Amino acid sequence: MIHVKAKALEELVRDIFRKAGCSAAEAERMGKYLVIANLTGHDSHGVQRVPRYLQWLAEGDFVADRTVKVITDTPVLAVLDGQYGFGQTVAPQAVAIGIRKCKEMGLAAIALRNSGHVGRVGDWAEMAAAEGLISIHYVNAASSVLVAPFGGVDRRFSTAPYCVGIPRKGQSPLVLDFATSIVAEGKVLNASFGGKKIPGDALIAPDGSTSGDPHVLYGDYTPTGPRTYRKGTGAIRAFGEHKGSGLALMCEVLGGSLTGTGATQESRKWANGMLSFYIDPACIDPGGFFPEDVTRYVAYVKSARPATPGGEVLVPGEPEERTRAKRLKEGVPLPEDTWKAIAAAAEKIGIDAARIQRTLN
Repeated sequence: MIHVKAKALEELVRDIFRKAGCSAAEAERMGKYLVIANLTGHDSHGVQRVPRYLQWLAEGDFVADRTVKVITDTPVLAVLDGQYGFGQTVAPQAVAIGIRKCKEMGLAAIALRNSGHVGRVGDWAEMAAAEGLISIHYVNAASSVLVAPFGGVDRRFSTAPYCVGIPRKGQSPLVLDFATSIVAEGKVLNASFGGKKIPGDALIAPDGSTSGDPHVLYGDYTPTGPRTYRKGTGAIRAFGEHKGSGLALMCEVLGGSLTGTGATQESRKWANGMLSFYIDPACIDPGGFFPEDVTRYVAYVKSARPATPGGEVLVPGEPEERTRAKRLKEGVPLPEDTWKAIAAAAEKIGIDAARIQRTLN
């Protein structure tokens, strides 16, 4: 495991995407949001994605510097087409529209279709929370068939993320952000490069046996080579048995079918769909009961006696906040194979080896 200073890593990712043909502004966003994912402990959505993003860009699956196309526009609702732009570009455009409509009307719904990988969904909940707004997000990945439904072994769902953000005045927001599978596909990817191991029952093989071996999902691969989940025969399991499987189905229907992206299917071009709701708590609660009661209730929850000696009850957003502080101080930890894969991708598009090495120094 190596440790890289966050700013240096962000600048390298920026330079990589600038070299790959993105505008300076988009390259800055790519560096910013991918490194934020690592800083918050969501390594599955961080810089390990760089080689895959570059591959998608080179093959035309993602397109640089897209602006969302407005399909439907009402005072409280918009349907937007991301036109296969990078999620780090089109998702914040969609969120900004949702924030504006919500501030005008007190409530808004935004359907984003055909987006590139939107990254860490918690970024968009935090963006809304910074404006004092509650947000709820249902996401799917249209061709990323990875997850077996409860009671089955065949892939039918994407990892179908779900996210809620609650603003708190003077404090970090409460942000619940998770895949509806036991692990996100990116965590399997991270483990395959020598990162943190996944739970031993996170994957399911065609014979119904469970496993924590990434080869079940990816098949054979070399240490620094690409991982292709279509080569594997197994699937990721939905979390929480029938409950997680049911929530995944709803994310597919709302984030996929309703947005126009389409629920996950093998033949579909890769894209994220995201259905987002925005609520202005000040419109519902002009008396100010909500923020006070959230403060009271969070303190009440955290006061529960820990299950293990020295343990602690945490609320959504706290692990990310603590991890961010730790990694800003100590550097972003990267498995050596992940770093080698990023360096190889950077060299392939023309980044000088000395420039890459400076990131480690």
